[in-house]
Order: sequence, then structure tokens, then C-alpha cells
Amino acid sequence: MFRDDEKFLFNDWIFPNTLEDFRDKEVLECGCGGGQHTRFIAPYAKSVTAVDLNTADIARERNVDLSNVKFLESDIASMDLGKTFDVVFSVGVIHHTDDPDRTFENLKKHVKRGGKLIIWVYSEEGNSLVKNILEPIRKSLLCRLNKNALAWLAKGLTLLMYIPVYSLYLLPVKFLPYYEYFGNFRRLSFERNCLNVFDKLNAPQVKFIRREKVCAWFNAREFKDPCVTSYKGVSWRATGIKNG
Repeated sequence: MFRDDEKFLFNDWIFPNTLEDFRDKEVLECGCGGGQHTRFIAPYAKSVTAVDLNTADIARERNVDLSNVKFLESDIASMDLGKTFDVVFSVGVIHHTDDPDRTFENLKKHVKRGGKLIIWVYSEEGNSLVKNILEPIRKSLLCRLNKNALAWLAKGLTLLMYIPVYSLYLLPVKFLPYYEYFGNFRRLSFERNCLNVFDKLNAPQVKFIRREKVCAWFNAREFKDPCVTSYKGVSWRATGIKNG
């Protein structure tokens, strides 16, 4: 329905890593969606194993030209691929799983000693409006809509959002909720903004994750050079090198 073709956004999410960190590496992508991020890293990686529970077939069809990529249908929380990888990454997926702690542990298990783990997740900090107001509305009113209806709703809501984003949010009033986030909104295409809204409407569940939990995941006992940073005040990006 919508595509994610904004490479700058992917680069922001994996920061301080860059696409060069995937060069000549065996990579595991956990939650590949339609394979858009797979396409970003494939030219750099030695090989990519891209896993998704629901959309692996779609991703495979969209990326048939990528000879170094293998798409698998599996649950990233419980998969056992029988090998470890140089780089394991998961962008925007862990917070949609039943048990983020269990999911993270399984991702960590698939990282080689000395390999790198990269994640991006929604933060509890900065998301009280979504968590306490919008999420209950979504769960009670939108759960029965099919994807086509949700796609049209996402387009309508995205159009409405352009009004405050290009008026009130242009003023230097940084105390407004999602002020930093809407700075990105103005950089993205209408199609990409629709995808963001659609993903939020369509998600079966969302677990907002506190910084202290992410820091505990990337603890110094298990990871070298752990790095946890806020992104636009509504999410965490985190990375570390698994200790040998």
C-alpha cells in the first residue's frame, strides 16, 4: 500500500552506525516488512537474511533482483536460525512483539561474539499522548477495519495533520508535543507520512519502552561500547558490540 523509500530516515534510525557498517558483513534483519530497508543494505552486505512473520513473501517479490538476500517467514521472538551473524538489526519491530524482552534476547542470541546489534524502538518517554489517549481509541474503534479502510483513514488523517504541522508547528514553541517529530514530517513525502500513520493504525499492539530498559538490554557486561540515544523525543536507537 505504502512504501518506505526515505534512506535518510533509515540512516537516522541506525545512527551512530552507517551503511558502511554493513559492508562485507553477514547481516540478519529482524522484521523486514516489505523489504525496503533490505534494499538499502544489500549493496553493502556480503549476505542478508531478512525475516518477517507476515510479509516475507511480499518482500521477496519486491526484491527478486537482490542475489545476496534470503527472505524467511518466521517469528523473530522465537526463531532459531542455527547460526550467528556479524550484524543483527531490527528497526521499528521489537515494540510490536508480545514480549520485547524475550524478542531482544533472541536477537542477541543470533549475534556473533564481536558482532553488532542495532535496534530502534518507540520510547515510553515523550509518548504519553499516544499511549494514554490515541492507543485506547485505536484498540476500541479501529481493530475491526480491514487494511484498505485503514489505508484510506491513514491518508485522511495525514492530510489533516498537514494543517497544524505547517502552521502552529512552524512557530518556535518547542514545548508542544511531538515538536521534534513533526520536523521530520515536513521532510518526508506525503506517501511516507501516510505509511507512518498507517503503521500506527494497523499495528496489532504497541509496547512503549523506557530508556532504563534499553540500557539494561545493552549492559556493559554483555556489550562493548553500548550507545543509547533519543530520536526526535519519541523513540530510542541503540547499538552495541557483543562481548567476546
